[in-house]
Amino acid sequence: MNLRIIENRKIYFIISWLAFILSCVMIFFWNLNLWIDMTWGTQSEFAYDTYTYDSQEVLSISQGVQDQINTWWNIISTVSTYKISWEKAFVVEAGFSNTIDAQDLEAYKISFRDSLEDEYKTSWDIELTKYTNIGASFGEYIKNTAKLTLFLAIVGIAIYIAYAFSGSVWGISSLSFAGITLITLFHDVVISSGLYIFISGFIPHFQIDTFFITALLTILWYSINDTIIIFDRIRSNLKEFWGKWLDLKTIVENSISETMTRSIYTSLTIAFVLLCVLLLGPDSISGFTLTMLFGTIIGTFSSIFIASPLLYEINKNAIITEFVKWEDMTEEDKLVV
Repeated sequence: MNLRIIENRKIYFIISWLAFILSCVMIFFWNLNLWIDMTWGTQSEFAYDTYTYDSQEVLSISQGVQDQINTWWNIISTVSTYKISWEKAFVVEAGFSNTIDAQDLEAYKISFRDSLEDEYKTSWDIELTKYTNIGASFGEYIKNTAKLTLFLAIVGIAIYIAYAFSGSVWGISSLSFAGITLITLFHDVVISSGLYIFISGFIPHFQIDTFFITALLTILWYSINDTIIIFDRIRSNLKEFWGKWLDLKTIVENSISETMTRSIYTSLTIAFVLLCVLLLGPDSISGFTLTMLFGTIIGTFSSIFIASPLLYEINKNAIITEFVKWEDMTEEDKLVV
């Protein structure tokens, strides 16, 4: 089956590039829906018995308290609420700006918590049952650690790919495989992040938190696993034609076709499981699940339509021969080398 992926590679490159640019816009200019561990904020959980939960009513009261606090100092940046599934309880989360002294910041947090509790107790049987406070230093630590971890993971994977594919085929440097790995992994993380950030702008429950970072790291694993399968098939097919002039386009195209069924079936299986977890699972991991779902789709696309065509584009003029160790060469081959 000739899918003509290499022939139409420029179309896929354009689609990918546009998606990447739009995702960058989302990341840098969209209003990020950060959870409290990213905004050194607070989370207050309230339980009730006879009250009939009304999301707009709860949010309106929370925003009213926010406005009261901000008349003293514009310190509360975001407020969001959501109901806990299968429980008579809801959560109010507030993000705070780290623009004042730490001691004053804590005083405002306590004031916000106590004011919320008073407002809810005045009219309904709503009581504060759990309170979580994230310090500013811890919030900054999480942000910096997340960035560093993602960077080190991508670079580490690329170094491993350079090692794993070294000394297998002359004419195609292992750095080609490593460089393409860097590009596609960065591509997958950025586009998956952009999609999630876009959705989180309309559904407040999907927030950027530590689960989101964990999902991005998991995406790296899945994406590189799929890419390695295709790269390894390309390498195997190349080694069958050592010492000859090769039609690299045909080899790459055939390699993609040979692994296509495996890639699609694996991705569909994972996507089906993630979709079930997203619809039926707990709200606490819904952000992780949605990010993973996006990553599965984007990772499969990049492995098939970006990574392999890029490998061809970079090496389309190369003359490829099988790698042979020096000790295995004949005396005549050594003289040629």
